[in-house]
Amino acid sequence: MSQLNVVNAPKTATFQMRINPEIKNEAERVFSRCGLSFTDAVNLFLQQSINAGGLPFLITGDSKEALRNQAITMLMSEIQKGRDSVRTESDWVSEEEMLSHFGVTP
Repeated sequence: MSQLNVVNAPKTATFQMRINPEIKNEAERVFSRCGLSFTDAVNLFLQQSINAGGLPFLITGDSKEALRNQAITMLMSEIQKGRDSVRTESDWVSEEEMLSHFGVTP
C-alpha cells in the first residue's frame, strides 16, 4: 500500500460530529493562531495518527509526568550508548573539542 498523505489524497468522504459550540470556538481560535482551519487541524491529527500508527500523543492521567519520564528514559539510554561506544582512551572527546566542534568558545 502506498503512503497515505492527507495533503494530496483525494477528499471525497465527509465526516460529521457533534461538539459543544464553546469548545469548537476555542479550538478554532487555537488552530487559527497556528495558521490552521478546524478542518486543517483535524486532517493534521489524522495524518499524524497514520504516521504514528496510533494516537500521536500519550493519553494518561498525568501526561506531563509520563512525557518527562519517557524523555528521561530516552536520555539515559542515549548516554549509555555513548558510554558503551568508548573502547579506548582515544575514543573520548574533550569538552573543549566538543564546544569547538559546535562553534562555542569557552
